[in-house]
Amino acid sequence: MKTIEYRTKLLILFVIWWVIWAIDPSHFSDWVLENVLTVFFIAALIFTRNKFRLSTVSYTVMFIFLCMHTIGSHYTYAEVPYEAWTGSLGFSINDTFGFERNHFDRLVHFSFGLLFAYPMRELFMRIAKSEGAWSYYFPLELVMSLSMLYELVEWGAAVLVGGELGQAYLGTQGDIWDAHKDMGLATVGAAVGMLIVAGINWRYQKDFAQEFKNSLKIKSDTPLGEVKLREYKAGRDPENN
Repeated sequence: MKTIEYRTKLLILFVIWWVIWAIDPSHFSDWVLENVLTVFFIAALIFTRNKFRLSTVSYTVMFIFLCMHTIGSHYTYAEVPYEAWTGSLGFSINDTFGFERNHFDRLVHFSFGLLFAYPMRELFMRIAKSEGAWSYYFPLELVMSLSMLYELVEWGAAVLVGGELGQAYLGTQGDIWDAHKDMGLATVGAAVGMLIVAGINWRYQKDFAQEFKNSLKIKSDTPLGEVKLREYKAGRDPENN
């Protein structure tokens, strides 16, 4: 009997998890909006499963994040009842930390940076051949860019649908700086994630310091811009051949 591979097990577990949390969501229309990107993302992973197989670590951290997002989409991020869950244990998160709003959305934005930075690093290293310092910096930049793009998409969708649905999708909870804080937390999460990866590599990669140093060296003394353009034009001109 053929053994089911790890990433397939994660997919099956996630589908089961998703179906459970798809039952009777608090706000169906908001749930649909929240899950559009999830469906496209899962489809992309399935479509590229043979052409570009990611590491077990990458599949695992993405699975964890998607599970968290599924909970948020069921209730809407502003209404996840974590206070009721911890309250049954005699503990209040909001009272302990002095929170005045539901912070589940903040946790998920931080987790996006923390958990997705590693898969992004794997993409940069395996496709763009990033090494050393750039293999840690580029994932941080991409997390920041995607976080900003998501906030723009979120804003556009909220304007398009309007009304209570738009407000539920935004989930600002009256904070005018909500988008900025979300992007900031994603950035901090990615920075923490890359520091963890760098620490592990520093511990086990023998040439860590040398690779880091070499990645910052100038690889070419030739300027680009107009210099490179002249070279291109000269190369295409038969008289200069």
